[in-house]
Amino acid sequence: MNLAQNVLGVDFENPTILASGIWGITANGWKEVVRNGAGGVTTKSLWLKEHKGHPNPTIISTEHWMLNAVGVPDAGVEKAREEIGLYMETKPAPLIANIIAGSIEDYAKTAEGILPLQPDFLEVNISCPNVEDEFGRPFACSAPDAAAVTKKVKSVSGNTPVFIKLSPNVEHIATIALACAEAGADGFTAINTVGPGMAIDLRSRMPILANKVGGLSGPAIKPISVKCIADVYAATEGRLPIIGTGGVYTGEDAIELMLAGASLIGIGTAVSTRGADIFAKVCKEMQFWCTNEGVDAVSELVGGMHKELSKRSEK
Repeated sequence: MNLAQNVLGVDFENPTILASGIWGITANGWKEVVRNGAGGVTTKSLWLKEHKGHPNPTIISTEHWMLNAVGVPDAGVEKAREEIGLYMETKPAPLIANIIAGSIEDYAKTAEGILPLQPDFLEVNISCPNVEDEFGRPFACSAPDAAAVTKKVKSVSGNTPVFIKLSPNVEHIATIALACAEAGADGFTAINTVGPGMAIDLRSRMPILANKVGGLSGPAIKPISVKCIADVYAATEGRLPIIGTGGVYTGEDAIELMLAGASLIGIGTAVSTRGADIFAKVCKEMQFWCTNEGVDAVSELVGGMHKELSKRSEK
């Protein structure tokens, strides 16, 4: 049974990749992820200059969900160039560089700082508040803003494919995706965290996170992820590849996201509960399911739900 995926000319040994923000800080960390079975890795969100995160406590989790208010800390492009450079010396698997900024110009400058290291894809995190917007809305919440970021990054990206990381916290994610596609996006990552959410300590009667609220991830958000992926795939008619993330803990979870339209599967929160080798575990579970179902190659699964719906509508 073949788990390999080719996405926009880039070969992945299997569809699992490390999602941004989890265990993605150093070259050695990324290499360890690959040794644990990942088909690719995504860096944490990289800022143009050093960016301070939120004070502790920043994370709270249960078996069903995690709230994260880390605040996207980063040392800036120069440190990122050092770590990416070390990884690329041996490059055991494709690397996706995730970038973030508070202005459209800074997205382009950050991309220009990273592109000489030749990452396989750029992943553009547009969930950061837009400092140029009157109300400080994230770029992901406005189709014109999301398109403007896409167009600007594409103007400097050369031959490097640009994936836009979409937020589920919008009324119509398909509308945002279409705007980005028209602006030149090569693919999408769906989704980012849901929320924000809040948890309260019963004894102190205070919010547990120092930031009070945080992004929700973990098993609880998988149905939202599946719906968002399906919407983006349908809106773009399956023309652009999707990195599906959100709530993946098992091989069957991964297959569900692929049937919705994902070509690659990002795994993040589950690393903390199923262990560092979750990538190998998920791949083994995918192989078991596909063998039982008579699926010869995992690539056959991408968009499978849409194809099945189309067949049934024709009857």
